[in-house]
Amino acid sequence: MDTRAIVMGLAFALMWSSAFTSARIIVADASPLFSLALRFLVSGVIGVLIARTMGQSWRLTPKQWYATILFGVCQNALYLGLNFVAMQTVQASVAAIIASTMPMLVAIASWLLLGERLKPLGILGLLAGAIGVALIMGSRISAGVDLYGVMLCGIGVLALTFATLAVRGATSGGNFMMIVGLQMLVGATLLFIAAPVFETIYINPSLPLALAFAYTTLVPGLVATLVWFMLLDRIGPVRAATFHFLNPVFGVAIAALLLGETLGLWDAVGVAIVTLGILAVQLSRQPKRRRPPAA
Repeated sequence: MDTRAIVMGLAFALMWSSAFTSARIIVADASPLFSLALRFLVSGVIGVLIARTMGQSWRLTPKQWYATILFGVCQNALYLGLNFVAMQTVQASVAAIIASTMPMLVAIASWLLLGERLKPLGILGLLAGAIGVALIMGSRISAGVDLYGVMLCGIGVLALTFATLAVRGATSGGNFMMIVGLQMLVGATLLFIAAPVFETIYINPSLPLALAFAYTTLVPGLVATLVWFMLLDRIGPVRAATFHFLNPVFGVAIAALLLGETLGLWDAVGVAIVTLGILAVQLSRQPKRRRPPAA
């Protein structure tokens, strides 16, 4: 892995992890589903325009349309929608930690449902991750965390795990930025329908809301996605996924810095264990390097 790939991976992890804090700021002054629908509408339109400028077509293959719709439903409408609703009562650091378990859930599902072999290091990583999450959730439950919000975050990460497994290989064939833009528009459509049904729509204009909305739309929404696809193209999905192990660390640190969220001793221990567990799982799935032929 070269220096440029490492810089890209660190930048992606930092931008992606910051989205939980900016979401927490947004839902303090706006109804979650409606504000998220607006974000996807803006991001989707910008993404499609960028894709057209790059010469990409919205005439996707059937598999690409399948991936676009599935991710629009599972990632944007369900995963992010449920997280935005949960963020009204759950701290950003808790949501970030729950979301960071996605690589481990993908590994578990691949192992149990798809017959993918998991090395001993990967199994140890899964056990470590489970212990870390149990420590964090145990300390938060004793401190009075909102269990309904935790449940919404959990359902959301399961939806994203399902989508990740279901669309393996379905995005091949280029037009990546177009797929990103269109899936955001799919999410926007569903959330605009759901918002008046499940919530009272309101917006309290404020500077923090405007800044957080603009940041979330442009940085985690578009820039991080573009960096992710560039990273996938450069080093492949298995090596790129290794950078997800930084999400719980960055997510908790950003929430503590910008929102003043406190981190207890068991939280810190749990985050460290989850981080090492995710790293172990990803390293266990790395393909073996081929030895050069003998001279």
